[in-house]
Amino acid sequence: MPQLIDQYGNPLRRELLTRDVAAPTLMGVRQPQSGYPGDGLTPLRLAEILRQADIGEVLAYFELAEQIEERDLHYSGVLSARKRAVSQIDVTVEAASDDAEDVRRADMVREWLKRDELTEETFDILDAVGKGVSFTEIVWDTSEGQWYPKRLERRDPRFFKPDRDGSTFLLRGGIEGNGQEEPLPAFKFIELRIKAKSGLPVRSGIARLAAWNWMFKAFTLRDWAVFTQTYGQPIRVGRYHPGASEEDRNTLYRAVANIAGDCAAIIPQGMEMDFIEAKNIGPGSDLYEKRADWLDRQMSKAVLGQTNTTDAQAGGIGSSQAQVHNDVREDIETADCKALSAALNRDLVRPWCDLEFGPPGAGRGYPRVVIARPRKEDLQQLSASLAQLVPLGLRVQQSEIRDKFGLSEPDRDADVLRPPSVEAGALPALPAPPSQDRITLQSRQTPSHPAAQIADRMARNAEQAMEDILGTIEAMMASASDMSELRGMITSAFGEIDSSLLADAIEDGMVAAHAAGRSDLEDESKGR
Repeated sequence: MPQLIDQYGNPLRRELLTRDVAAPTLMGVRQPQSGYPGDGLTPLRLAEILRQADIGEVLAYFELAEQIEERDLHYSGVLSARKRAVSQIDVTVEAASDDAEDVRRADMVREWLKRDELTEETFDILDAVGKGVSFTEIVWDTSEGQWYPKRLERRDPRFFKPDRDGSTFLLRGGIEGNGQEEPLPAFKFIELRIKAKSGLPVRSGIARLAAWNWMFKAFTLRDWAVFTQTYGQPIRVGRYHPGASEEDRNTLYRAVANIAGDCAAIIPQGMEMDFIEAKNIGPGSDLYEKRADWLDRQMSKAVLGQTNTTDAQAGGIGSSQAQVHNDVREDIETADCKALSAALNRDLVRPWCDLEFGPPGAGRGYPRVVIARPRKEDLQQLSASLAQLVPLGLRVQQSEIRDKFGLSEPDRDADVLRPPSVEAGALPALPAPPSQDRITLQSRQTPSHPAAQIADRMARNAEQAMEDILGTIEAMMASASDMSELRGMITSAFGEIDSSLLADAIEDGMVAAHAAGRSDLEDESKGR
């Protein structure tokens, strides 16, 4: 078998395909514990984290991206909505051609995609939406003598490091987790890249754009909390008389300090307590809320491309503008679907077929995974159009029509559906208007010669028998999709077509012809 290589030219190492090579280690550099660079984040510290990521030190950047998802509820919500929108779409598989082998390979992939874990796995693969890149390890199974993707394991992006040019990622710590960075083993990882902007992978993720927004929002929420704590309750001022003792003053102070939380206090007689409320509590609080909402709307634009589905104000947007917003979101969803489909085809489907069947020969292609929201297509109208156009000679691939209806290629011994005429054994003849020949035959005068009368009667019987048979064949032609299917229908129904009338007509004709000949001979012998 020829040496297999991946898209980067790395040779295949079969001994690595059935084991985990990027799992976390307790003693190596791929530690499961993560740092928290977002604690006390300042503009200078954030700028330093981003600069370090640009030169290949991405550890702190990926840790910060994880923290933003955990601490910003709005960012987590819109990012999760974008990923789940794609992970819930049904996945279809297109065969490379109608060739039986290509169809069999496509069915193999279709069967694997029926796994219940697929939705969760695709959600994890789409972690690239936020971080710009994601890595999913494929653990292959050969227990039954064939190659099979047993499971897909999400791997922490912290375990990978870009090379010097920043475009290719290496496995941090090597395969054993204790050495130097190594290239990713061939046929072992699904690497998905989704760009919010052009540039290096670590600079093209949404987390890069969201980091500054999240930091400013954190400052706003902190200041809002301080403002609420300071001015949310009235200022308490206690007054004591000049002759108050030290103990009296301490008692008054404790009462002033605790009354906000306890809502009750006692003070000596003659002392006073006033509650002074700030006049700008409402406007000050609104300022923080408006700033936090504005920052959330910017986050929605970065993640979803619009704000209508997350931040719309009642009555503040028209239906036409809402449709524009929805179209923008559909464009982003379509781009995500195409990126995910390309990654699965490149890193999973093609390696699988190469491992299982070897490199394809001339004219042989690969099955193609397609992730796309079904377009609103009138399948009933499509069926009606095909029923009219195919008999006229329109050539249509069966695999393409099966894919539109979500149907797989039937197995060789499967019990398949057939046209009702073939399945039930009673092939109905389509009603047809009487032919011109029949009208002429019925309207003409009855012949006077006995032989002509016999021939006329035989023609009538034969015409009726042939009309029934031709009607049955017309019904087959209307329901068959191509000539091969029509041939199969006629062959399978040959013994069920009622030809008794035609056989009787031929038999009667032979007897009548023999009798007419004898009658003519007898007349001639008598001189008639």
